[in-house]
Amino acid sequence: MTTDPLKSSMSELLAAERTFLAWVRTSLAILTLGFVVAKFGVWLRELALQLKPGATIPTTHSSVPAGVGMMAFGALLTIFAAWHFHLVCRAIERGEVATNRWLIVAVTAVICIFAGTMIVYMLRTAGGS
Repeated sequence: MTTDPLKSSMSELLAAERTFLAWVRTSLAILTLGFVVAKFGVWLRELALQLKPGATIPTTHSSVPAGVGMMAFGALLTIFAAWHFHLVCRAIERGEVATNRWLIVAVTAVICIFAGTMIVYMLRTAGGS
């Protein structure tokens, strides 16, 4: 029994598209989390000033840069996903599919750096809790 090369190619292209969409969903989640991180610090400062007008609120001013960094990473991840999707589709059409491990390693490294940064931020701002 032989398989139809056209059906096989279509299946691979559709799988590549589903993978691209998964990367886009991940990018959107990172963008959203970055927005929340950036706005949460601002919201906490405003809330503290409303509860204690004129009070000096200690802050590290780290939430906005961390949130913006996460949003930028989410945007870059979308660009890389589109680029990778294009490369995979071309490789499928040529019959030369191979994995691209550097993108996985790079994304993992950046997420671990952000996680470490957020852990340090949480420890620095925890106060006496």
